[in-house]
Amino acid sequence: MITLVLAAGLAFGVELIARDSLSAALAFFSDIHRPALATVGVFVLAALAIDAFLGRAHAGLLLLAPLALIPAWINSQKGIYLSDPFYPTDFLYARQIFDLLPLLVAERPKSAVALAAAAICGVILFVAAVVAWRRRAPRLSRKGRFMRLVLAVPALTAFVSMMDYATFSWARDRLRIVPIMWDQKENYAVNGFTLAFALNLPMAEVTKPAGYSAETIDKIPGFPAATVPDDKPDIIIVMSESFWDPTQLPGVTITPDPLPTVREFRSGSMFSPEFGGMTANIEFEALTGFSNAFLPYGSIPYQQYIRRPLPSLARFLRSEGYATRALHPFSGWFWNRSPVYQFMGFDGFLSEEKLPPLRKRGQLASDMAFTDEIIRQAEQIREPLFFFAVTLQGHGPYEPNRYPDAMHVAKGQLSAWSSGSITTYAEGASDADASLKRLLDWASKRKRKTIVAFFGDHLPPLGPVYVETGFMKDKVANRHAPAAEMAREHDTPLVIWSNWAGAVKDIGEVSPAFIPLHVLTTAGIMHPYYTGFLGRMHSQFHVVDRNMLISADGKDFPDWARKKPIDPAINDFRLLQYDVMFGKHSGIWKFFPEAESSPPS
Repeated sequence: MITLVLAAGLAFGVELIARDSLSAALAFFSDIHRPALATVGVFVLAALAIDAFLGRAHAGLLLLAPLALIPAWINSQKGIYLSDPFYPTDFLYARQIFDLLPLLVAERPKSAVALAAAAICGVILFVAAVVAWRRRAPRLSRKGRFMRLVLAVPALTAFVSMMDYATFSWARDRLRIVPIMWDQKENYAVNGFTLAFALNLPMAEVTKPAGYSAETIDKIPGFPAATVPDDKPDIIIVMSESFWDPTQLPGVTITPDPLPTVREFRSGSMFSPEFGGMTANIEFEALTGFSNAFLPYGSIPYQQYIRRPLPSLARFLRSEGYATRALHPFSGWFWNRSPVYQFMGFDGFLSEEKLPPLRKRGQLASDMAFTDEIIRQAEQIREPLFFFAVTLQGHGPYEPNRYPDAMHVAKGQLSAWSSGSITTYAEGASDADASLKRLLDWASKRKRKTIVAFFGDHLPPLGPVYVETGFMKDKVANRHAPAAEMAREHDTPLVIWSNWAGAVKDIGEVSPAFIPLHVLTTAGIMHPYYTGFLGRMHSQFHVVDRNMLISADGKDFPDWARKKPIDPAINDFRLLQYDVMFGKHSGIWKFFPEAESSPPS
C-alpha cells in the first residue's frame, strides 16, 4: 500500500512538473479516459522490480524519483523555447546543451545561480533520503523478493511490448493508452509524460514504407544526366542562425530598419520544419534535398542515421571539380557535423578548432568577422568552389543589453524586458543583414561567376515576446494550424543572388529540401535528382512538411500522412529517400550517379 501511494504521488509530481500546470495535472488524473492509473501502475511495477533486485523495500521509488522528475522538468523547459516535448532522442544532443551552458550562464546569471542552487539542494535531499532509507527500510525476505519479481517482470515485459505503436494492442487500448504519433503535443497531453515518452522509444528506427521494393523504385521516372556549364560558377550558401524579420511583431516599431539588404534582394521564404532550434535538421534538408517529413518525430538525422557516405550537394559538386568546404565558428563535434560533413562529401570542414580566432559580438563569433573569413578562404581557392557556411552570432538567448552599443530601438506597448529582448534580437539580425551586404558587395566585384544563397534556419526562440506582442498565442510555434498561420510562424527570409543576374525573384515559400533545386537552376547546372526529381516535385508541391503539404498553387493539405492514398509524387519522394538512406540503393545510380554506394547491411 505504501508503494502504491508513493507511486501515485510520483506520477502526479511528474505530470505537474512536465505540464507546468496544477489544473492540467489534476485534469489528467481525474479524466477516466486518460491513462493516469496505467502510469501509476508502471511506477509500482518498476519500483517492485527494483526493490526485489536490491533486497530493500521502497528502494525502487527512491531511485525512480530523480529519473522521472528530471526529464519531466526538462520537458517543461523545452516547451518554453521549442515546439516539441522532450523525446528519448533528445539525449543524443545532451553534449550540445552542456557546451552551450557557458553562454546561457553569461546571458542569464541569476537564472544560472538559481538553477545551481536548486540542483545542490536536490542532491542534498536525495543523499539525505538515501541515508534515511538505509537506516529504516526493512530488508526483504527471499520469498518477498521472489514474489515481487514474479509480479513485476512479466507485467513490465508485457508493457514494453505494447509500446510498439505500429501494431494494435488490446491491452494498451483497455488501459486508455492512445498513441498519437502524428501530433506529439497531443500525444503527451493525452497519455501523460511518462507513457508518451515510452511510446517514443521505438521511434529511432525507420520502418520500411509500404510498397517499397526495387521494382517500385525502378518505376520512378528518371531524368537526363548531369550537365555543368564550362564557366562553373562559385556557390556560397549561408545559413544564418535564427535569422528572421522582427518587424513582423505586431505593434512594434524598430528603428532603423534592421534588414535593408534582405528586403532589397529577397527571393522568397524558407518554410522551416523546426522552431527555435534543431538547426541540423534544416541543414540536412538543404544539403541533401531530402525531407524530415519522412523521418520519425524528434529524429536528428545527423546523429542517428548518417553513418556512411550519403548523396549531397557537396558530393555532386565535388565530382564536377568543385572545392567543397563547410564552415561554422563552433565546435566540430556539435550536431556531429565533423563526420557527417565527411560522409556528405565535403573536402574539409573549418570549425572553431580550424578557423583563426574570430572577433566576437556579445558572447559569440561575429557574423561580420565570419563573413570576412568566408571571403578570405574563397580568395585562396583557384578551382570553382562550393561553400556551406552556418553562422553563430544569432543564437539565443536574447537577453536585454546583450549588445551595449546597440544602434536599434524597439518601441511599442511592451514591458521593459520584452523591449530589451527585441532590441537585442534586432541588433543581431541587423548584423547578419550587414554581413550579407558585405558578401554581396564582394561578390559583385568578382570576375568569377558567383552565386550567394542566404536564409534563416528557423524563427528565434523569443518566448514571451511572441505572446506579449500577440504574434503567437503561445511561446512556441504551432505544428498544426491553417497554412497562413503556419507560414507566419515558420517562414524565414530567403535570398538567392548571382553577380551576373542579381536576385532571383518570386520563388515564394519553399521547404529547405528545394534549396538545391533553386541554387543549381540559378547556376545553370542540371542533375537527375536535384533539378530533375526535385524539379518535378516542386512543380506540384512547394512545401513538404510532416504536418502539411502546400501545393504549387498554394493549396494546403494538413495531416496528409494520415490520409490514404498518399499523393503519388509524395510517395515517390518518400520511397526514394528511404531507398538511398536505409534501403537497397536500387535507384542510387539512376538519380545520384556520383554517389559512393554502400547499401546498409
